Amino acid sequence: MPVEGGSGRSDIIIYVVSDSAGDTGEVVVRAAVAQFHPAYADVRRAPFVQDEGTIERVLIRALSENAVILYTLVIPRLREYMAMRAEEMNVQAVDLLGPLIESLERQTGSKSRQEPGLNHVLDADYFRKVEAVEFAVKYDDAKDPTGILKADIVLVGVSRTSKTPLSMYLAHKTYKVANVPLVPELKLPPELFKLPKSKIVGLTIGTHYLNIIRKERLKALGLPDNASYATTTRIEYELEYAESVMKQLGCVVIDVSHKAVEETASLILETVRG
Repeated sequence: MPVEGGSGRSDIIIYVVSDSAGDTGEVVVRAAVAQFHPAYADVRRAPFVQDEGTIERVLIRALSENAVILYTLVIPRLREYMAMRAEEMNVQAVDLLGPLIESLERQTGSKSRQEPGLNHVLDADYFRKVEAVEFAVKYDDAKDPTGILKADIVLVGVSRTSKTPLSMYLAHKTYKVANVPLVPELKLPPELFKLPKSKIVGLTIGTHYLNIIRKERLKALGLPDNASYATTTRIEYELEYAESVMKQLGCVVIDVSHKAVEETASLILETVRG
């Protein structure tokens, strides 16, 4: 069964089932999960589903893991099979596209084309998005600092300020984003000081809020929540260091406390556009 992702402990498991790539479903899932931050969701894709057998295997796994399914199945027989079997097995399954397609068919008086993946027509914009996503993965957490000078946007901030989720979200808007963790014990990449400050965005967060997020992250990893990483003293030290770096860089600083990824991304785009 072609299920992608799925590693580590989580608060909730969500399967995104699609007869295409599953991009639409995953974006919707992550937007919904953001409303329950700092709860963690393990989002697993089952893309390019073409038969009932694959659906059956996903349902069995979802049942055994008490998971939720969100599906974006365009082909009617697959959509109907998912709805029928999910109800019979008492698995929570949400049909994202079906009701809307049916409403549009009634409104327009014509049948849908029933072709998966039409929103991924291979045009220039699609290729730019793919390139931006690959860029975000390659230059995440300053694994390769050469990406800093190639990026449209560079995000800097301490751990758990949503640098990676923001990089991926902005990549889907076709922006090439690199991000750099600010850790007092690590030397900053010299490339960071060669950038125009208009390309750099600093991310900060309230001490109390970060303390909660880091404790939850440690729990999710099966570690004690009293580790140094999550102590108030350590967090304050890191935030003071990050503030000094951002002042050196002269960049815009955004407080991500209590903000969803989409809200922060919107503020970032306002900043870089100008």
